[in-house]
Amino acid sequence: MAARQDNGTTRLDDAARAGWLYYVAGNTQEEIAAKMGISRQSAQRLVSLSVSEGLIKVRLDHPIGHCLDLAERLRTRFALDHCEIVPSDPSNASTTIGIAEAGAAEIERSLRLVEPQVIAIGTGRTLKAAVEQLQPMDCPHHKVVSLTGNISPDGSAAFYNVIFNVADTVKARSFPMPLPVFASSASEREMLHSQPMIRSTLALAASANISFVGVSHLDPDAPLLLDGFLSEAEQKALQKAGAVGEICGWCFDAEGRILETSINERVASAPIPSRETGRVIVIAMGSRKAEAIRAALKRRLANGLITDERTAELLLA
Repeated sequence: MAARQDNGTTRLDDAARAGWLYYVAGNTQEEIAAKMGISRQSAQRLVSLSVSEGLIKVRLDHPIGHCLDLAERLRTRFALDHCEIVPSDPSNASTTIGIAEAGAAEIERSLRLVEPQVIAIGTGRTLKAAVEQLQPMDCPHHKVVSLTGNISPDGSAAFYNVIFNVADTVKARSFPMPLPVFASSASEREMLHSQPMIRSTLALAASANISFVGVSHLDPDAPLLLDGFLSEAEQKALQKAGAVGEICGWCFDAEGRILETSINERVASAPIPSRETGRVIVIAMGSRKAEAIRAALKRRLANGLITDERTAELLLA
Protein backbone atom coordinates (compact mmCIF):
# COMPACT_ATOMS: atom_id res chain seq x y z
CA MET A 1 0.00 0.00 0.00
CA ALA A 2 1.30 3.45 -0.84
CA ALA A 3 2.57 5.52 2.07
CA ARG A 4 -0.02 8.05 3.25
CA GLN A 5 0.95 11.70 3.13
CA ASP A 6 0.39 14.18 5.97
CA ASN A 7 -2.67 15.62 4.28
CA GLY A 8 -4.35 12.21 4.31
CA THR A 9 -4.09 11.57 0.60
CA THR A 10 -1.77 9.53 -1.61
CA ARG A 11 -0.77 9.75 -5.23
CA LEU A 12 -3.06 6.80 -5.86
CA ASP A 13 -5.89 8.78 -4.25
CA ASP A 14 -5.27 11.56 -6.76
CA ALA A 15 -4.99 9.07 -9.61
CA ALA A 16 -8.27 7.46 -8.57
CA ARG A 17 -9.98 10.85 -8.39
CA ALA A 18 -8.62 11.90 -11.79
CA GLY A 19 -9.59 8.56 -13.31
CA TRP A 20 -13.11 8.86 -11.91
CA LEU A 21 -13.54 12.39 -13.25
CA TYR A 22 -12.33 11.26 -16.68
CA TYR A 23 -13.92 7.83 -17.16
CA VAL A 24 -17.09 8.10 -15.06
CA ALA A 25 -17.94 11.81 -14.97
CA GLY A 26 -16.77 12.45 -18.54
CA ASN A 27 -14.47 15.42 -17.86
CA THR A 28 -11.71 16.44 -20.23
CA GLN A 29 -8.13 16.55 -18.96
CA GLU A 30 -8.28 20.35 -18.97
CA GLU A 31 -11.41 20.26 -16.82
CA ILE A 32 -9.78 17.77 -14.46
CA ALA A 33 -6.72 20.01 -14.15
CA ALA A 34 -8.90 22.99 -13.26
CA LYS A 35 -10.98 21.05 -10.72
CA MET A 36 -7.95 19.48 -9.01
CA GLY A 37 -5.78 22.60 -9.17
CA ILE A 38 -3.00 20.94 -11.15
CA SER A 39 -1.45 21.30 -14.60
CA ARG A 40 -2.94 19.59 -17.65
CA GLN A 41 0.20 17.45 -17.91
CA SER A 42 -0.22 16.31 -14.30
CA ALA A 43 -3.87 15.50 -14.97
CA GLN A 44 -2.87 13.43 -17.99
CA ARG A 45 -0.27 11.52 -15.95
CA LEU A 46 -2.75 10.82 -13.16
CA VAL A 47 -5.37 9.51 -15.59
CA SER A 48 -2.73 7.25 -17.14
CA LEU A 49 -1.64 6.10 -13.67
CA SER A 50 -5.22 5.21 -12.78
CA VAL A 51 -5.23 2.79 -15.71
CA SER A 52 -1.71 1.37 -15.32
CA GLU A 53 -2.32 0.65 -11.62
CA GLY A 54 -5.61 -1.10 -12.40
CA LEU A 55 -7.66 1.45 -10.45
CA ILE A 56 -10.10 2.03 -13.29
CA LYS A 57 -12.16 -0.88 -14.61
CA VAL A 58 -15.16 1.16 -15.75
CA ARG A 59 -15.94 1.55 -12.03
CA LEU A 60 -13.66 3.16 -9.48
CA ASP A 61 -11.56 0.44 -7.81
CA HIS A 62 -9.66 2.45 -5.21
CA PRO A 63 -11.10 4.09 -2.09
CA ILE A 64 -10.13 7.74 -1.87
CA GLY A 65 -8.80 8.70 1.53
CA HIS A 66 -11.30 11.50 2.11
CA CYS A 67 -14.18 9.23 1.11
CA LEU A 68 -12.98 6.59 3.57
CA ASP A 69 -12.81 9.18 6.34
CA LEU A 70 -16.32 10.43 5.62
CA ALA A 71 -17.65 6.87 5.53
CA GLU A 72 -16.11 6.05 8.92
CA ARG A 73 -17.51 9.21 10.49
CA LEU A 74 -20.98 8.45 9.13
CA ARG A 75 -20.77 4.86 10.40
CA THR A 76 -19.99 6.18 13.86
CA ARG A 77 -22.55 9.00 13.80
CA PHE A 78 -25.49 6.87 12.65
CA ALA A 79 -24.40 3.35 13.73
CA LEU A 80 -24.37 2.17 10.12
CA ASP A 81 -23.61 -1.42 9.15
CA HIS A 82 -22.59 -0.36 5.64
CA CYS A 83 -21.39 2.96 4.27
CA GLU A 84 -19.75 3.82 0.97
CA ILE A 85 -18.86 7.31 -0.20
CA VAL A 86 -18.00 8.03 -3.83
CA PRO A 87 -16.18 11.09 -5.17
CA SER A 88 -18.12 14.21 -6.13
CA ASP A 89 -17.79 16.12 -9.37
CA PRO A 90 -18.10 19.75 -8.19
CA SER A 91 -19.68 20.96 -11.43
CA ASN A 92 -22.05 18.06 -12.12
CA ALA A 93 -25.65 18.43 -10.96
CA SER A 94 -26.55 14.77 -11.56
CA THR A 95 -28.19 13.00 -8.60
CA THR A 96 -27.11 9.53 -9.75
CA ILE A 97 -23.61 9.71 -11.22
CA GLY A 98 -21.13 7.71 -9.19
CA ILE A 99 -23.62 6.28 -6.71
CA ALA A 100 -25.44 4.40 -9.48
CA GLU A 101 -22.21 2.55 -10.28
CA ALA A 102 -21.45 1.96 -6.58
CA GLY A 103 -25.01 0.77 -5.97
CA ALA A 104 -24.79 -1.67 -8.87
CA ALA A 105 -21.52 -3.05 -7.50
CA GLU A 106 -23.13 -3.64 -4.09
CA ILE A 107 -26.17 -5.33 -5.63
CA GLU A 108 -23.80 -7.56 -7.62
CA ARG A 109 -21.95 -8.55 -4.44
CA SER A 110 -25.21 -9.92 -3.04
CA LEU A 111 -26.03 -11.66 -6.29
CA ARG A 112 -22.65 -13.43 -6.33
CA LEU A 113 -23.33 -15.13 -2.99
CA VAL A 114 -23.73 -18.89 -3.24
CA GLU A 115 -26.31 -19.02 -0.45
CA PRO A 116 -29.81 -18.12 -1.73
CA GLN A 117 -30.71 -14.52 -0.95
CA VAL A 118 -33.94 -12.55 -0.85
CA ILE A 119 -33.10 -9.12 -2.29
CA ALA A 120 -35.72 -6.40 -1.92
CA ILE A 121 -35.73 -3.46 -4.31
CA GLY A 122 -37.46 -0.09 -3.99
CA THR A 123 -38.09 2.27 -6.86
CA GLY A 124 -37.05 5.64 -8.23
CA ARG A 125 -34.64 7.37 -10.54
CA THR A 126 -31.49 6.50 -8.61
CA LEU A 127 -32.27 2.80 -8.34
CA LYS A 128 -33.20 2.71 -12.01
CA ALA A 129 -29.81 4.22 -12.85
CA ALA A 130 -28.08 1.66 -10.61
CA VAL A 131 -29.92 -1.28 -12.16
CA GLU A 132 -28.92 -0.07 -15.61
CA GLN A 133 -25.29 -0.54 -14.52
CA LEU A 134 -25.71 -4.20 -13.52
CA GLN A 135 -23.64 -6.78 -15.35
CA PRO A 136 -25.57 -9.73 -16.86
CA MET A 137 -25.51 -12.69 -14.48
CA ASP A 138 -27.28 -16.03 -13.97
CA CYS A 139 -28.71 -16.12 -10.43
CA PRO A 140 -31.68 -18.51 -10.46
CA HIS A 141 -31.10 -19.38 -6.79
CA HIS A 142 -31.90 -15.83 -5.62
CA LYS A 143 -35.26 -14.10 -5.26
CA VAL A 144 -35.74 -10.42 -6.08
CA VAL A 145 -38.87 -8.85 -4.61
CA SER A 146 -40.35 -5.40 -5.14
CA LEU A 147 -41.09 -3.24 -2.11
CA THR A 148 -43.46 -0.95 -3.99
CA GLY A 149 -46.49 -1.15 -6.22
CA ASN A 150 -45.81 -1.07 -9.95
CA ILE A 151 -48.98 0.62 -11.17
CA SER A 152 -49.16 4.37 -11.89
CA PRO A 153 -52.27 6.48 -11.16
CA ASP A 154 -53.39 6.18 -14.81
CA GLY A 155 -53.14 2.38 -14.70
CA SER A 156 -49.91 2.14 -16.68
CA ALA A 157 -46.74 0.45 -15.42
CA ALA A 158 -44.79 2.72 -13.10
CA PHE A 159 -41.83 4.04 -15.10
CA TYR A 160 -39.27 3.88 -12.29
CA ASN A 161 -40.23 0.45 -10.98
CA VAL A 162 -37.14 -1.65 -11.64
CA ILE A 163 -38.01 -5.19 -10.54
CA PHE A 164 -38.40 -6.53 -14.09
CA ASN A 165 -35.15 -4.90 -15.23
CA VAL A 166 -33.25 -6.60 -12.42
CA ALA A 167 -34.81 -9.99 -13.07
CA ASP A 168 -34.11 -9.80 -16.78
CA THR A 169 -30.47 -8.81 -16.27
CA VAL A 170 -29.52 -11.32 -13.59
CA LYS A 171 -31.96 -14.16 -14.37
CA ALA A 172 -33.25 -14.34 -10.80
CA ARG A 173 -36.79 -15.20 -9.78
CA SER A 174 -38.76 -11.96 -9.47
CA PHE A 175 -41.73 -11.12 -7.30
CA PRO A 176 -43.41 -7.85 -8.34
CA MET A 177 -45.95 -6.05 -6.17
CA PRO A 178 -49.01 -5.88 -8.47
CA LEU A 179 -50.49 -2.88 -6.68
CA PRO A 180 -50.83 0.87 -7.09
CA VAL A 181 -48.26 2.91 -5.19
CA PHE A 182 -51.13 4.47 -3.22
CA ALA A 183 -54.55 2.88 -2.71
CA SER A 184 -57.61 5.12 -2.93
CA SER A 185 -58.35 4.59 0.76
CA ALA A 186 -57.05 2.80 3.84
CA SER A 187 -59.81 0.22 3.54
CA GLU A 188 -58.89 -0.48 -0.08
CA ARG A 189 -55.27 -1.02 0.95
CA GLU A 190 -56.36 -3.50 3.60
CA MET A 191 -58.49 -5.32 1.06
CA LEU A 192 -55.61 -5.48 -1.44
CA HIS A 193 -53.14 -6.66 1.19
CA SER A 194 -55.51 -9.41 2.25
CA GLN A 195 -55.26 -11.16 -1.12
CA PRO A 196 -53.26 -14.42 -0.85
CA MET A 197 -50.83 -13.52 -3.66
CA ILE A 198 -50.13 -10.11 -2.11
CA ARG A 199 -49.77 -11.55 1.39
CA SER A 200 -47.09 -13.97 0.19
CA THR A 201 -45.18 -11.18 -1.59
CA LEU A 202 -45.35 -8.96 1.51
CA ALA A 203 -44.07 -11.87 3.63
CA LEU A 204 -41.19 -12.41 1.21
CA ALA A 205 -40.27 -8.71 1.34
CA ALA A 206 -40.28 -8.84 5.15
CA SER A 207 -37.75 -11.68 5.04
CA ALA A 208 -35.26 -9.84 2.81
CA ASN A 209 -31.58 -10.41 3.52
CA ILE A 210 -30.76 -7.06 1.94
CA SER A 211 -32.85 -4.20 0.59
CA PHE A 212 -31.92 -1.32 -1.69
CA VAL A 213 -34.06 1.80 -1.47
CA GLY A 214 -34.02 5.40 -2.58
CA VAL A 215 -34.90 8.47 -0.51
CA SER A 216 -36.80 11.45 -1.90
CA HIS A 217 -37.57 14.87 -0.50
CA LEU A 218 -41.11 16.25 -0.26
CA ASP A 219 -40.59 19.78 -1.53
CA PRO A 220 -42.89 21.26 -4.23
CA ASP A 221 -40.82 19.41 -6.85
CA ALA A 222 -40.98 16.07 -5.03
CA PRO A 223 -40.78 13.04 -7.36
CA LEU A 224 -44.06 11.68 -5.95
CA LEU A 225 -45.72 14.93 -7.02
CA LEU A 226 -43.98 15.25 -10.39
CA ASP A 227 -44.81 11.64 -11.26
CA GLY A 228 -48.48 12.08 -10.42
CA PHE A 229 -48.68 9.90 -7.31
CA LEU A 230 -49.50 12.85 -5.03
CA SER A 231 -51.63 15.92 -5.69
CA GLU A 232 -50.32 19.39 -4.88
CA ALA A 233 -52.77 19.59 -1.98
CA GLU A 234 -51.50 16.27 -0.59
CA GLN A 235 -47.88 17.37 -0.91
CA LYS A 236 -48.64 20.60 0.98
CA ALA A 237 -50.54 18.66 3.65
CA LEU A 238 -47.55 16.37 4.14
CA GLN A 239 -45.18 19.30 4.52
CA LYS A 240 -47.55 20.93 7.00
CA ALA A 241 -47.54 17.69 8.99
CA GLY A 242 -43.73 17.89 9.14
CA ALA A 243 -42.79 15.44 6.38
CA VAL A 244 -39.25 15.88 5.02
CA GLY A 245 -38.82 12.70 3.00
CA GLU A 246 -40.14 9.35 1.88
CA ILE A 247 -38.92 5.81 1.30
CA CYS A 248 -41.09 3.61 -0.92
CA GLY A 249 -43.95 6.07 -0.37
CA TRP A 250 -43.69 5.99 3.44
CA CYS A 251 -43.42 9.64 4.54
CA PHE A 252 -41.44 10.61 7.63
CA ASP A 253 -40.51 13.71 9.61
CA ALA A 254 -37.12 15.25 10.46
CA GLU A 255 -36.66 12.71 13.27
CA GLY A 256 -37.32 9.81 10.92
CA ARG A 257 -40.72 9.03 12.42
CA ILE A 258 -43.25 7.53 10.00
CA LEU A 259 -46.13 10.02 10.08
CA GLU A 260 -49.63 9.05 11.09
CA THR A 261 -51.43 10.68 8.18
CA SER A 262 -54.25 9.69 5.88
CA ILE A 263 -51.72 9.53 3.05
CA ASN A 264 -49.48 6.99 4.82
CA GLU A 265 -52.61 4.98 5.58
CA ARG A 266 -53.01 4.54 1.81
CA VAL A 267 -49.43 3.47 1.03
CA ALA A 268 -49.64 0.07 -0.66
CA SER A 269 -45.89 -0.56 -0.43
CA ALA A 270 -44.46 -3.22 1.83
CA PRO A 271 -43.26 -1.96 5.20
CA ILE A 272 -39.56 -1.13 5.22
CA PRO A 273 -37.83 -4.49 5.97
CA SER A 274 -36.32 -5.14 9.40
CA ARG A 275 -32.93 -3.63 10.04
CA GLU A 276 -32.36 -6.19 12.80
CA THR A 277 -32.30 -9.20 10.49
CA GLY A 278 -31.01 -7.65 7.26
CA ARG A 279 -29.41 -4.61 5.71
CA VAL A 280 -31.47 -1.75 4.28
CA ILE A 281 -29.19 0.37 2.10
CA VAL A 282 -30.17 3.86 0.98
CA ILE A 283 -28.73 4.90 -2.38
CA ALA A 284 -29.18 8.67 -2.66
CA MET A 285 -27.27 11.92 -3.03
CA GLY A 286 -27.80 15.65 -3.42
CA SER A 287 -28.30 18.69 -1.21
CA ARG A 288 -32.08 18.56 -1.78
CA LYS A 289 -32.17 15.08 -0.24
CA ALA A 290 -29.71 15.64 2.61
CA GLU A 291 -32.34 16.41 5.27
CA ALA A 292 -34.41 13.39 4.28
CA ILE A 293 -31.37 11.09 4.25
CA ARG A 294 -30.28 12.36 7.69
CA ALA A 295 -33.76 11.77 9.12
CA ALA A 296 -33.90 8.23 7.72
CA LEU A 297 -30.51 7.38 9.23
CA LYS A 298 -31.29 9.05 12.54
CA ARG A 299 -34.28 6.75 13.14
CA ARG A 300 -32.50 3.77 11.49
CA LEU A 301 -35.09 3.42 8.80
CA ALA A 302 -31.96 2.26 6.99
CA ASN A 303 -28.68 0.88 8.32
CA GLY A 304 -26.65 1.35 5.16
CA LEU A 305 -25.81 4.25 2.88
CA ILE A 306 -24.24 4.85 -0.52
CA THR A 307 -23.81 8.53 -1.30
CA ASP A 308 -21.23 11.07 -2.50
CA GLU A 309 -18.74 13.33 -0.77
CA ARG A 310 -20.83 16.51 -0.91
CA THR A 311 -23.88 14.82 0.57
CA ALA A 312 -21.79 13.06 3.22
CA GLU A 313 -20.35 16.39 4.34
CA LEU A 314 -23.87 17.85 4.61
CA LEU A 315 -24.99 14.88 6.71
CA LEU A 316 -22.09 15.45 9.09
CA ALA A 317 -22.52 19.24 9.33
